[in-house]
Amino acid sequence: MSNNLVIVESPAKAKTIEKFLGKDFTVLSSYGHIRDLSKKNFGVDVANGYQPDYLISEDKKKVVAELKKSVKQATTVWLASDEDREGEAIAWHLAEVLGLKPSETKRIVFHEITKPAILHAIENPRHIDIKLVDAQQARRILDRLVGFELSPVLWKKVKPSLSAGRVQSVAVRLIVERERSIMAFTPLSQFRVVAVFELEVNGKKELFKATLKDKIETKELATSFLESCKNFSFVVSDVQKKSLKRSPSAPFTTSTLQQEASRKLGFSVSQTMTVAQKLYEEGKITYMRTDSTNLSETALVAIEKVITENYGKEYFTKRAYKSKVKGAQEAHEAIRPTYAEKQNVSGGDTEKKLYDLIWKRTIASQMSDVLTNRTSVVIPSPMPKSPFVANGDVIVFDGFLKVYFESSDDEEENDDTPLLPEMSVGQDLTASQIRATEKYSHSEPRFTEASLVKKLEELGIGRPSTYAPTISTVLNRGYVVREDKEGVERAYVELILKAKSVKEEKKTEITGAEKRKLSPTDVGMIVTDFLTSNFTEILDFNFTAKVEEQFDDIANGLLNWREMLDAFYKPFHTMVEQTLETSVRERGERLLGKDPVTGFSVTVRIGRFGPLAQLGTPEEVEKPQFASLLVGQRIETITLEDALELFKLPRKLGEFEGKVISASIGRFGPYVSHNSKFVSLKKGEDDPFTIDLARAIQLVEEKRVSDSNKLIRAFEEDKELQILNGRWGPYIKYKKGNYKIAKNTDPLTLTYDLCKQIVEEQDKKGTKPAPKAKGRKKNE
Repeated sequence: MSNNLVIVESPAKAKTIEKFLGKDFTVLSSYGHIRDLSKKNFGVDVANGYQPDYLISEDKKKVVAELKKSVKQATTVWLASDEDREGEAIAWHLAEVLGLKPSETKRIVFHEITKPAILHAIENPRHIDIKLVDAQQARRILDRLVGFELSPVLWKKVKPSLSAGRVQSVAVRLIVERERSIMAFTPLSQFRVVAVFELEVNGKKELFKATLKDKIETKELATSFLESCKNFSFVVSDVQKKSLKRSPSAPFTTSTLQQEASRKLGFSVSQTMTVAQKLYEEGKITYMRTDSTNLSETALVAIEKVITENYGKEYFTKRAYKSKVKGAQEAHEAIRPTYAEKQNVSGGDTEKKLYDLIWKRTIASQMSDVLTNRTSVVIPSPMPKSPFVANGDVIVFDGFLKVYFESSDDEEENDDTPLLPEMSVGQDLTASQIRATEKYSHSEPRFTEASLVKKLEELGIGRPSTYAPTISTVLNRGYVVREDKEGVERAYVELILKAKSVKEEKKTEITGAEKRKLSPTDVGMIVTDFLTSNFTEILDFNFTAKVEEQFDDIANGLLNWREMLDAFYKPFHTMVEQTLETSVRERGERLLGKDPVTGFSVTVRIGRFGPLAQLGTPEEVEKPQFASLLVGQRIETITLEDALELFKLPRKLGEFEGKVISASIGRFGPYVSHNSKFVSLKKGEDDPFTIDLARAIQLVEEKRVSDSNKLIRAFEEDKELQILNGRWGPYIKYKKGNYKIAKNTDPLTLTYDLCKQIVEEQDKKGTKPAPKAKGRKKNE
């Protein structure tokens, strides 16, 4: 053991740093946070100034024991966790738990894992910044108090097993409000008119398109306009040419990286952060949690060299960017490659793709503007105030486009501006064809993960470290789903003027098709309604943003964290007590009408296992009928007719091997049942309302084959004990638990007694998966 012990959060980071420090340093990992708030009494002593009660995590006790042993053998301990609040808190927890003496402990930070950065940090140690620790503790304690006090309210007033969170609930509110806006939206149609004009240039015919400035409201008016174009003389009335320039985007922050990786690579926000963390820990990029767009002078020198050597001096323009994010920490750097000259890196496919994106964005940020010449042509039409307009761009100098072009969330955006032929004022034109196409207005689109992050950042809600866990949480809790929508067919009309004749064509298009968009579930909508009604301030966007600013003030030493918590918690706790006493149970219940056959009421609401329809009330019938809603059906929009269809299930299809086989819908979706066995229907192929007996038997038999291949061995002594073949290899299943089998063990050699022994040993140890080498565990 060397005299110097360096403690970082992850083994990957430890391995990279150890290469730079040499034999006088030992580098160990804490595997993220080593302790967290206890579950007892919220883990916070509210009466004693919000004193936190921290416990060492069960899976970290062995890690802590090893660190304590190493600390005793070291002369100096270097705490090298990340440079943000969470990293500072990890360093503080390590100092507290390991009993580190300030005189023998040094705190070092760096935003890139390179030899110069590590050696610079070693030469410039500091003490733990307790202000940053206080800001992290305030966030953690506040979120624990909100979550632990709100969740029981939801259990009693909405549905068991629900939970709530300060930032997560606001994110769900955004998604719910967008969904309601979409549901309330009525598309309006107008006619967009595009003409194809013909002119002669140097004895050669040229064609170009021009669009009527204004849309036309109705088919009748569009037809009338086209009729008036039959004998109209089209002449160029104006030609304007001007030079335009376009500047590159700033280097990546956490938020913009998440957005662009989603658009260009299809990565989820959490996937982006996982891959970025790996690149950082391997020393390939700078720290990936940042809201700064700054680049260091050293980085700028290296970038200039790359640009001038690869593209030429004319492509380099040194730029400084100012972050648009309120409270951004400008002393930090943007996300960039640690070595600008490395355009490619080794690693997995996702790492290579994300690194390529970061490299291109960083290099492009210091490149010259794109210069274009834009030509705008105006052609009067029979509508005096609405001429035809054509625009054409010519790129004079490609600048940063040599390397990178930023994507957009605007699905309608089209940067492909065509080249126009040379024209002059007074030139006669011939309209070879004019089309008036019916176009429908669109509602705001549903959020993608990228656009949700952008909205949260615009509102000042959350910080770089919170976006990924916030989105993961709302998805995992079942308040929001990420889904594709196939869209529906819609008819539209196209009117075509050609050869002085107007022809009408009826066409169809698919509307509403979406990929990986975020939609609220019924539970998410009902929980949002309940919280908005009873905890207005907690779900207020401005209030949530103000709380984030207060965390910043604590980190800057401008606000006492206990006073901040007290000002928040006291009125919040009062709201919780009042809500428990006065609010009514919220189940989102909606009366659809009466069943025409029985006369019983048909309602929809949230049940214990999710949204359901109910036929009959206890007052109307002794035993009401219940049916789960289908995927895609909503409590707010389902019709009486749709709900009545649900009560046609379960459908008896016939008999197979002397047992009834039926189709129905359950908690986990549509299925067929036979002899107390359940087989899921194939998504997109089978429908419980139409499936026939032959297909049901086929599914049952396929499931038997699948189960027989899965079963390696069963035991007469105990039918609940089995050896099965799983995704990761053989394992033992006993009752509701799964138990590991040692890698080189042949499962066929395991006797009943050996299996029981494995089960007992693992139950006794409370065996859990080993901690993953992913750096710190987020507590937000």
